[in-house]
Amino acid sequence: MFKRLESCYTEYPLLKGGYKVRRTLSLAAIAVATVSMSGLPSPAVAKDVVKIAFVGPLTGGVSAIGLGGRNSADLAVRLRNADPASKYKYELVTQDDECRPNIGVQVATKVATDNKIIAGVTHFCSAVAMGTVGVYNRFKLPVVVWGAVVPEITYGNDFKEIHRVNGTMINQNDIAAKFMTDQGYKTWAIIHDTTDYGKGHNKYFTEYLKKYGGEIVGTFGVTADQQDFTTELTKIRELKPDVVYFGGLTPLGVRIRTQMNKLNIPAQFEGTSGIMSEAYIQGVGRDMAEGSLAFIEGAPLERLPGGQFFIEQYSKNKYGEPAEAYGPFSFAATNLIIDAVEKVGPNRNKVKDVLNATNDVDTIIGKVTFDDHRQNIVPLITKYVVQDGKWVIWEESDYAKGAKKLAGR
Repeated sequence: MFKRLESCYTEYPLLKGGYKVRRTLSLAAIAVATVSMSGLPSPAVAKDVVKIAFVGPLTGGVSAIGLGGRNSADLAVRLRNADPASKYKYELVTQDDECRPNIGVQVATKVATDNKIIAGVTHFCSAVAMGTVGVYNRFKLPVVVWGAVVPEITYGNDFKEIHRVNGTMINQNDIAAKFMTDQGYKTWAIIHDTTDYGKGHNKYFTEYLKKYGGEIVGTFGVTADQQDFTTELTKIRELKPDVVYFGGLTPLGVRIRTQMNKLNIPAQFEGTSGIMSEAYIQGVGRDMAEGSLAFIEGAPLERLPGGQFFIEQYSKNKYGEPAEAYGPFSFAATNLIIDAVEKVGPNRNKVKDVLNATNDVDTIIGKVTFDDHRQNIVPLITKYVVQDGKWVIWEESDYAKGAKKLAGR
């Protein structure tokens, strides 16, 4: 994983096709490197600028995730620009999709029609990603989705421009259903938003819960901007489920979890990757968030080969917001695009072809292989629980050790 160069460079991390960052040269080394045979300083050669788009929710209820994704993409660009071996200088063009499909189509069209933008790192919100895939295909802009999980983003079309580095909600819900039934829970009430994202979670969780023997006592679809859930939650209180499963994003999850507490509903709260954000804990408060569950694709960052490197570099660059759960996926997606440009140059079609051929490539999120629909094959889902104001890996939590108990256990 580490390689020593017999030159003015010191030891530096190397991930095949993932990222390569040399440590900062000393002033003496810079002086040696820039002196020509004549003894005079050599003129610096300007590199061509290559533009890469980042699109995500930078304002609104899930902006914490979007800002973490943007910062992580920016980190990949900064590190590559600091590498004297890179062929190009990279520039990140950032766009806010607001987690709204209509805005997403507008910004997708804006970046796709800018011929100076070679590729894009795009979308956390599934409803937005679903609405924009046709735009990227039409204008032949290769993109790598970094957070949206609805399967149809990749599997619902055969657009060669659409890739996804994170996994889908299919495996997420399989693990979520099995894990909860293994904990001994028997009955569930489901609340989901009525976007493609929420309906997808309802579909797959229901399918797997029935497979593992769980019983659904009620299902409630709500709009993403709904504020009052008295009607739905009063009915749920009457049904007395062991668990309330929520399929939606953080802002809605905060409102539902808060109102569950006001109505004295003692059920265990089980969410999806959509609530795994510091904003969820801040929104409901430390005490009320305690014991909430979420599931996310991939292994925990700190356990991955490049995880510690990412954590250190992110901290070193002093970003104002945390990377959040999907920041590492954004970082990996950006590096895959940069590696493709380094290999074939700033040409959309050629970059697309390189991305399509991605197979067993090392990145900070682990090995990335795109299947025949350009979907990364993510072999693992990680379970998280809120403990003492933080998201903690289930196996490392006091809950797994028996020192704390989930609701009703």
